[in-house]
Amino acid sequence: MPEVAARGLRFHVQECGTGPPVVVFVHGLAIDNLSSFYYTLASPVAEAGARCVLYDLRGHGLTERPPTGYGVPDAVADLFAVLDALGHHRVHLVAYSFGGAVALNAALTHPGRVAGLVLIDAHGPSDGSDWNRDLLNRLAQSALKLEYERIADQLLAFGERRMSRAAAAADALLNGTTLLDDLAEMAPVRPAALGAVPCPVLAIYGEQSDVADAGRLLLHHIPNCTLHTLAGYSHFMLPAGTAEILEVLLPWLAHHAGTRVPAAGAAR
Repeated sequence: MPEVAARGLRFHVQECGTGPPVVVFVHGLAIDNLSSFYYTLASPVAEAGARCVLYDLRGHGLTERPPTGYGVPDAVADLFAVLDALGHHRVHLVAYSFGGAVALNAALTHPGRVAGLVLIDAHGPSDGSDWNRDLLNRLAQSALKLEYERIADQLLAFGERRMSRAAAAADALLNGTTLLDDLAEMAPVRPAALGAVPCPVLAIYGEQSDVADAGRLLLHHIPNCTLHTLAGYSHFMLPAGTAEILEVLLPWLAHHAGTRVPAAGAAR
């Protein structure tokens, strides 16, 4: 298993393609891990000429699960520590869901290291006080269900070993770490701060997503931002919306990162 030692933890990392440029994928929370990108976007991006870096966030996938450190500042520090260990300095970030909050804050705190941002139905920007309420409620409900209904044991009893392992890992993360407390303390990126994002941004949001307002904030406040709304999709657009995302992502990377321009229809 490829591993990188960073900030006292072992991070699971996968790389593919040659590059330059370097494109780093940042996944979402709880049941998510690098595989959500590995089997959808990373291979086509690598084929277009990028070096793709995928890693499991702390506590997720095959990365170590410490009891604390699940706020955005730690996630940003983890990201750059992993990149430093790999020898990558200036990168493009492709991020989904909570990973978008990590990527957006990474661009604001380390502008010299982020050449471009692709935010796929990303959390993070908000002008309200209850911006992460729905996310916290969903995760808290999942935590209770995993703990008290013993979902992992039920799945194992039905012979679903892979799903049982995933449920057990999510249970350990949600009920055995400070993840929920850290998220509750997390502050959004306010519209006034978005104007300081120096790099080009591609925002891709589902038409029916509960965080679609975040995409509109990005468009209105980031100087160099393009927003694409995918009709018929909610927040959970991977893997069902992979082809539609690639139809937008690959030409954008070709223009802003210098990857090869895809042939017509290549995304499908």
